[in-house]
Amino acid sequence: MGYRLSKIYTRTGDDGSTGLADGTRVGKDDLRIEVMGDLDELNAALGAFRVELPTDHRLQAMLEQLQHQLLNAGGEIAMPGMQLIKPNLDQELEQDIDRMNEQLEPLKEFILPGGTRAAAACHLARAIARRSERHLIALHHQIPQPAALIRFLNRLSDWLFVLARTLVHAEGQTEILWEHDRRA
Repeated sequence: MGYRLSKIYTRTGDDGSTGLADGTRVGKDDLRIEVMGDLDELNAALGAFRVELPTDHRLQAMLEQLQHQLLNAGGEIAMPGMQLIKPNLDQELEQDIDRMNEQLEPLKEFILPGGTRAAAACHLARAIARRSERHLIALHHQIPQPAALIRFLNRLSDWLFVLARTLVHAEGQTEILWEHDRRA
C-alpha cells in the first residue's frame, strides 16, 4: 500500500472541500462526509469502549473486527459501487444478540445508560451508531447506499444495546429503569 498517509496535511481542504476516493472534490459539509465523520466517531467510541475492557476480554477480537468493518463502511461511501462490508455481518450480530438476550431478563421499560464504565461507553457508542444510521438513511435518500451497509449499522446499534445490558449484568449491577409520570 505504500506511504499513502505519510503527509497528513495537504492544504487542499483549506477551501472547505475534501476529496473522495475517486478524486471527486466535495464540500466538507457534504452528507457523505457527514456520514463518514459519524462512522469515524463511532469507530473512536468503540476504541474508547475497548480500553474499558481487559485486554484478554472475549469481546476484544469482535470489537476490533467491527472497527475494521466501520472503516470498510466509510470506504463504501467514499467509493460508490465497492462492496467492502463483510457479507452477512448483520446476521452474525443477530446471532450474538439472540445469544446474549437468552441470559437477560426481558426489558419492560426503557433503561438509563450506565451501570458500569464499560456499559456506559458501550451505550455512548450505541447512540453514535444510531446517529450514523440516521445520517446514512438521509444520504440513501439522495444517493442509494448498499443494503448490507444499512443493515450493518442498524444491527450494530442493537448489538451494542444488548451488549451494554449484558455487561451490567455480568458485573452484578442493576439497570436503572426510566421513571416517568404515567398520569399525563
